Amino acid sequence: MPRFARSLLLALTSCVSLMTAAPAHADEPAYGPELQGFDYPYPVARFAFTSQRQVLRMAYMDVYPAHPNGRTAVLLHGKNFCAATWKETIDTLSSAGYRVIAPDQIGFCKSTKPERYQYSFQQLARNTHALLGALGVSRATLIAHSTGGMIAVRYALMYPQETEQLVLVNPIGLEDWKAKGVPSISIDDWYARELKTSAEGIRNYEKNTYYAGQWRDDYEPWVQMLAGMYRGPGKDVVAWNSALLYDMIYTQPVVYEFDRIKPPTLLLIGDKDTTAIGKDLAPPEIRPTLGRYPELARLAKERIPNSTLVEFPDAGHAPQMQEPAVFHKALLEGLSALHPKAE
Repeated sequence: MPRFARSLLLALTSCVSLMTAAPAHADEPAYGPELQGFDYPYPVARFAFTSQRQVLRMAYMDVYPAHPNGRTAVLLHGKNFCAATWKETIDTLSSAGYRVIAPDQIGFCKSTKPERYQYSFQQLARNTHALLGALGVSRATLIAHSTGGMIAVRYALMYPQETEQLVLVNPIGLEDWKAKGVPSISIDDWYARELKTSAEGIRNYEKNTYYAGQWRDDYEPWVQMLAGMYRGPGKDVVAWNSALLYDMIYTQPVVYEFDRIKPPTLLLIGDKDTTAIGKDLAPPEIRPTLGRYPELARLAKERIPNSTLVEFPDAGHAPQMQEPAVFHKALLEGLSALHPKAE
């Protein structure tokens, strides 16, 4: 479909959605395409910049500690997460003296979702670098979860002197799914899949893939956060950006460059994680070979110079949410190992 025709279709569909969408129930909220209506735990600012011939706005929280230790931590969220999901980590780091900056990447959550954008991990790293430059941050520790881990690896490769430390929390991209046999699908097919997104689908996927078959009530707000954007008037542009992002994740592996990472790296891995992009598309005989995090984490440690691995045997894809006390103890210890006198 030509770009103009697709843009017109998206615009018309959005208008129809505005006029015909049924009101959501209290427990099934509908949010705008930039998560309008969903409150974050700290004030949200927006960094406006020009990229690919358009003005974009990157939402972020910037939390200053009461007693600064001189270090800045930048939190990078995952594909099915937002900056708000870092709340406990923000509180923990801020209490320990860190300035904490938690952005929503372009295409996600409260940031701009452009109708045309050439997504790459290099571009997202540049966007993040521009934000930090605007905030006067010349050197930072990157703490990155899931897809954020792929962005952080690219950032560390592009800006090694400005990356004080790298912390990867169950990052995806520890393997190349395409090379392992996950078949490619088109962006249009990703888009069609994303249009079917529902709270039930998100919940079932996260329960089975992220949390080893377990579920707690405190995970539910994050399900509704995502599902709410697909109930709202911006559903189409949200789904389109998600499709573009999935294609980026699938086609731009970072695993082959682990040996070039220079900053000291801390791997914090929940061993029960089974996340692998496109696993459901893979042949049945290949699926069990994908997303084997204990094995992938140890291979990553071998490949990444100056790296340390801490495993959480009973946690899944988001140990910072599933086992916050244990996770944050390991995180602070890993950060203080770089500058013991800074804590």
